Amino acid sequence: MLRRTLSIFLLFLLICTCAFAEDDDLEIEDLIEYVPQASGPKLTLDDDGAVIMTITCTGDLTVGGDNYHRKDIFTPELNAHDGDINFTMQNVRDILAADDLTLVNFEGTLTDTKYVPDSKKGNSFLFSISPSYVSLLTDNSIEAVSLENNHVMDHGEEGYEDTKNTLREAGVIYSNSEEIGVFEFQDIRIAMLSYLCIDRYGKPFGGFDTFEEKVVHDIQEAKKYYPLVIVSFHWGREPTGEQPSLGYITTDNQIRLGRMAVDAGADLIVGHHPHRIQPIEMYNGKLICYSLGNFCFAGNSKPSDMSAFMLQIRYRIKMGSISYKDFRIIPFRISSTRNRNDFIPTPFPVGSETDSILTILRNNSKHLEYALVDYPFEFQ
Repeated sequence: MLRRTLSIFLLFLLICTCAFAEDDDLEIEDLIEYVPQASGPKLTLDDDGAVIMTITCTGDLTVGGDNYHRKDIFTPELNAHDGDINFTMQNVRDILAADDLTLVNFEGTLTDTKYVPDSKKGNSFLFSISPSYVSLLTDNSIEAVSLENNHVMDHGEEGYEDTKNTLREAGVIYSNSEEIGVFEFQDIRIAMLSYLCIDRYGKPFGGFDTFEEKVVHDIQEAKKYYPLVIVSFHWGREPTGEQPSLGYITTDNQIRLGRMAVDAGADLIVGHHPHRIQPIEMYNGKLICYSLGNFCFAGNSKPSDMSAFMLQIRYRIKMGSISYKDFRIIPFRISSTRNRNDFIPTPFPVGSETDSILTILRNNSKHLEYALVDYPFEFQ
């Protein structure tokens, strides 16, 4: 009797398994649309049971060599680490792995093409690295990148498409002025928009009378469908030999567009391009981080200022809604040594170097009406 019962049970399991297998693709496709991406090691809960989501934002991630000018300072360092590109993240990997979403500005290309468009042949620097090195992102918990900057087209449309295809295949979310990046966490969908702003202010763009109209329209449309909208702007001025302080100064265009984006519905603004840090404003309850500086930067063997900071911001998720909780900054040097740039971002211990970063931020915020006074190193 027992043997007969067991046989019937096994037959029932086999029938169920076959029936499920026939609809397997349909079931998985249906689920993928609704299953949120995994968070960090475990969910963090607030006192009232709300889930806390932590987002880390950094500045320019620029790696790879220059196969046109042959000004390649990155590859020798990579070779010195036996070709393991993860050497770059060794001192920040734990920070990035502990958050739920890391967003960086990827300023370069993932391509093997040697093509250089005529428009780029006069540039001082071009950046590319083999698509296989996308592991720099996937191995170090960098889930999303902005692809709006002045180096993503260093190797033309071919290099740009290689970069996007590589990111897609690796599961890294990207955004640009035409494509929204979407990250899902606890049934909350986060939209990421990105724009290269240099020389576009006030000019027609994307079928709109002005670049600003395009940005406002995109944000307003995104806000209809996504409860949290993050906007990355590649803007501002780089320092020059004659005016080394330029990178620290927030321009009128940055201020105007940043506040305009918040008024349109953006929940967080992160900026980069000046290669220097700039202050943060709290405008209408939203953070506008004008420049995070460099992150992992292969454009200079020893920049005159190697300090930068990461922005970490936390949101509360409860009953299907999301709200701002708090933020902190993590000051760091883009190198593990002061003597040269070894492309290893390294957090500062609290002390004179972190004090220097605070001084820079406060001294350059006097013209900003909503500038922060306090920059906490720890969450509240």
